[in-house]
Amino acid sequence: MKKAVLPVLLTLVVLSTAACGSAAIDTTTTDPPEVTGELVSLDSEELQSELQRLVSPYVETTDQGTLVEGNSAFAFDLYRRLSQGDTNLFYSPYSISLALAMTYAGARGQTEQQMADTLHFTLGQEKLHSAFNWLDQQLARRGEDAEDRDGEGFKLNIANAIWGQQNHRFLADFLDVLAENYGAGLRGLDFVSQPEESRLIINQWVSDQTEGKIEDLIPPGAIDIWTRLVLTNAIYFNAAWEHQFDEDNTIDRPFYLPDGSQTSVPMMRQTKTFNYTEGDGYRAVELPYDGGELSMVIVVPDEGNFGAFEDSLDAQLVDDIIRDMESRRVSLAMPKFEFSSDFSLAETLAAMGMPAAFSDADFSGMTGAPGLFISDIIHKAFVSVDEYGTEAAAATAVIMPGAAPLETVTLNIDHPFIFLIRDIETGSMLFVGRVLNPNE
Repeated sequence: MKKAVLPVLLTLVVLSTAACGSAAIDTTTTDPPEVTGELVSLDSEELQSELQRLVSPYVETTDQGTLVEGNSAFAFDLYRRLSQGDTNLFYSPYSISLALAMTYAGARGQTEQQMADTLHFTLGQEKLHSAFNWLDQQLARRGEDAEDRDGEGFKLNIANAIWGQQNHRFLADFLDVLAENYGAGLRGLDFVSQPEESRLIINQWVSDQTEGKIEDLIPPGAIDIWTRLVLTNAIYFNAAWEHQFDEDNTIDRPFYLPDGSQTSVPMMRQTKTFNYTEGDGYRAVELPYDGGELSMVIVVPDEGNFGAFEDSLDAQLVDDIIRDMESRRVSLAMPKFEFSSDFSLAETLAAMGMPAAFSDADFSGMTGAPGLFISDIIHKAFVSVDEYGTEAAAATAVIMPGAAPLETVTLNIDHPFIFLIRDIETGSMLFVGRVLNPNE
C-alpha cells in the first residue's frame, strides 16, 4: 500500500541573553533582583527534576473546556495573520501553543500578562500546565485500535525537549513544572563554544521525532553565543482514512484558482456517508480517520466567496459548522495535495499583543533574574493527503448518527478550501490549513 503523508509542523522558541539593536538588554549595569527559589546549575548532559510526570492529573471539566476553547481562539487569531499572502498555508496551532506554554511557565509580570492575552491562556499558571498535561495524555491514547495508512499502528506522537546552556543556572520550580506537566528535562548544550554543533543536535532531534518530515528546522545563525535556552515541541501524525479512496477512481480534473484561472489536479472520488453541512456561503464535510477518534474537516467556501468567508473565520464559526453537521450520503471529489509551510513567528506574535517577550522581557521564573527574552519562534509544517490517508508532523521551537437521508449530495472540491485536523472527543485543533492551489 502506498504511504500517505500528513502534516508536519515544528515551532522553535530561542531565548537569549542579549538582543539586537533597540531591543538590546544591558545585563552589565544593573544589579540582579533577589532570587526567590532554589537555583540549580546545568552541569551535566541533562538536568531533570526529581519529580515524575503526573500521569493522571485531575483537571476540572470546566478547565478542560477552557483550555481547548482558548487554544482554538488562538488558532484562528493566528490564521488571520498568516493567511495574508496568496499561497497555501499549513501550521499546527497546538504545537505552537504547547511550546509557548512551556515558555510561559517562566514568564512574569508584563511578559506573562501579554502572553496570556495573546495565547488565550485564561487559566492560572498551575491550572494551565495541568490542563495541558491532561490534554497531551488524552491525545497520547488515540488510535489504540486503529491502523496507519501503511497498515501499521496509527501514530500520534507528541514530544517536548528543552535545551539549556551548560553551567547556566535555572530555578528548580521551573524544572518541576516541565517535569510534572510536559515530561521534559533540561538537556545541556554548549551554545557559547559550539553554537553550530548545538543547532545540528536540535535539528536532528526534530527530524527523529517527525520521521524525517521536518529537516533543518533551525537555520544557520538562529543559534549563537548568546543563546541560553531553546524549547521545542514536535508532533507526528500518521493515519488511514476510515473510508479510503479507490486509487483507480482518481482522475485529473480542473481546479479553479482564486484569480479565475485553472490548473489540472488528480481528483480523488468516492460516495459514502459522511458528516456534512452547508450554510451561508459555504459547504463542509468531515472525513474520519480509522478508529473514529480524529478527523479532517474540510470547509469549502462558495466559488468567488473565499476571501469574504476567510475574513469571517474564527473558532466560533468552526464550532457552529461542526455542530450543524449531519450524516449525509456524499458524492465527494477532492484533490490530492502535498506542500510545506515555514514561518518565523516573532514579529507576528509581537504584533498580536506580546511584544514584551521579544524585548523588555521578564522570564525570571526560569532563572530568578531578568535577561532572557525570545529571539525567534520558528515553525515548519508539511502535509500530504492521498487516497489512503494522511501523514502529518509538526514542530515548534522557542529560541522557546442518525439515519442517512436517501438523497445524495455532491461536493466537488475544485476551488480553494480550508481544512483542519481535530481530535473529536476534546475538540482540539491539531492542524489548520488552506489550499489555494493543490499543485504548489
